[in-house]
Amino acid sequence: MQYKCTRNRTEAISAAQAIVQGISADGGLFVPECLPSYSMEQLKELGNSSYTGRAMRILKDFLPEFSEEEIRECVESAYSQKKFPGGAAPLVRLPDTNMAFLELWHGPTCAFKDMALQLLPHLLTKSLKKTNCDKTAVILVATSGDTGKAALEGFRDVPDTKILVFYPEKGVSAMQQRQMNTQEGNNVSVCAIEGNFDDAQTGVKKIFTNPEIKKALDENGMLFSSANSINWGRLLPQIVYYFSAYCDAAEQGMITLGQPLNVVVPTGNFGNILAAYYAKKMGLPIKKLICASNSNNVLTEFLSTGVYDRNRTFYTTISPSMDILVSSNLERLLFDLTGGNSDLVSGWMKELNTEGRYQVGEELTAVLKDLFYSGSCDDGKTRETIGKILTEKKYLCDTHTAVAADVYAQYAKDTGDTETPAVIVSTASPYKFADSVLEAVAPGNKQDADDFLKIEQLSSLTGTKAPAPIEELKEKQVRFQNRCQVEEMPKVVLRMAGL
Repeated sequence: MQYKCTRNRTEAISAAQAIVQGISADGGLFVPECLPSYSMEQLKELGNSSYTGRAMRILKDFLPEFSEEEIRECVESAYSQKKFPGGAAPLVRLPDTNMAFLELWHGPTCAFKDMALQLLPHLLTKSLKKTNCDKTAVILVATSGDTGKAALEGFRDVPDTKILVFYPEKGVSAMQQRQMNTQEGNNVSVCAIEGNFDDAQTGVKKIFTNPEIKKALDENGMLFSSANSINWGRLLPQIVYYFSAYCDAAEQGMITLGQPLNVVVPTGNFGNILAAYYAKKMGLPIKKLICASNSNNVLTEFLSTGVYDRNRTFYTTISPSMDILVSSNLERLLFDLTGGNSDLVSGWMKELNTEGRYQVGEELTAVLKDLFYSGSCDDGKTRETIGKILTEKKYLCDTHTAVAADVYAQYAKDTGDTETPAVIVSTASPYKFADSVLEAVAPGNKQDADDFLKIEQLSSLTGTKAPAPIEELKEKQVRFQNRCQVEEMPKVVLRMAGL
């Protein structure tokens, strides 16, 4: 299997090259030339496996130059009991419902990004060897909160790598910021920018394709790579947990094998729900892909109208990991739905860059409407949903998961489809957003000023326990307090890379 570029279909590289490179020279993204197909019998076999077994089976189909033993080493290191106490990606069914939460936040940083970013460093180091590359990989990351910490933790002290993370100074939660700024490791750097996530992401993409910076790195034995979901090695592991959730739903009696599921995903950069789309194409019985947005509802509008328009007000919300107006992975979906028409996709991306909008036409819009249901949820409704689920179902969720739960309720009301079982993707521990969650479950209570006292208060009020990685943050020393303007990012990269 080779990997094609979304903006130049004639470009074809190996899986290892795609993982090392991250993004093409023209800014395009790499996608597999085809997708494997899974029968019901193969799904049954996956159901009899552990999470690591399921991951090994699926990764093998996408990484032909990796041996079975190499994939085993990567997977078992990533999803060990130490990294994911109690197991990765448990499916938690709500009592007396046909709805379950896929909890993807039981890893080292308490967010779903761990599911991919504990694996990516292992894939990358092996890919560097396979491509005969003896350079240091400089991992450049833009984050809206969770990717940054998960990438920092995943690449901490990994040989032959440096990792540099940019985040919007006022666009992450207090706990997300503390997680990043206390990060340990000799190869890590963190910098806040005066702007939003889209500014950070656009800045990073420009740096990736800046010939002068690339030359400076090359002359010093370095090359750029990415840990954002623009890197196929980051997106691939996310496909696995949809297959795993389906197998677990069958094992728990939510469905019988072959019966369809609805999948609900809180979405910002479109990577998480794109992985679900790929799983559906590979044969997983997913009925509807339900895309949930917060007040930054550019995706909601696009999936229902075919018009992508980032020229709108940017909202800073209590679900900050979704505060995004330019969803990078949508490019991969468009490439697939147009039959690999890189000219069309490249044209739309140029329009987005120059005019801030593009339109895909009636035919493709009809396809999008058939595949996806989309809805949005503002902060007020997010808080209300958190409180309602806790009161009625004794389940505490974070602000992003609550957005998904509310949009699922919208879907059920609009379509009347209450019979199809649903899996709602739970992307973060509620304790990463303790202040907002506390306000939702006890709106009349006076909150403590200290973030860690808020955690204690939330635990006491809800009878739940904060994850160990969150509790341990209190004793960690702040290492990074860097900040810069967006236009200063290239200089900061060179400085943080030691050049």
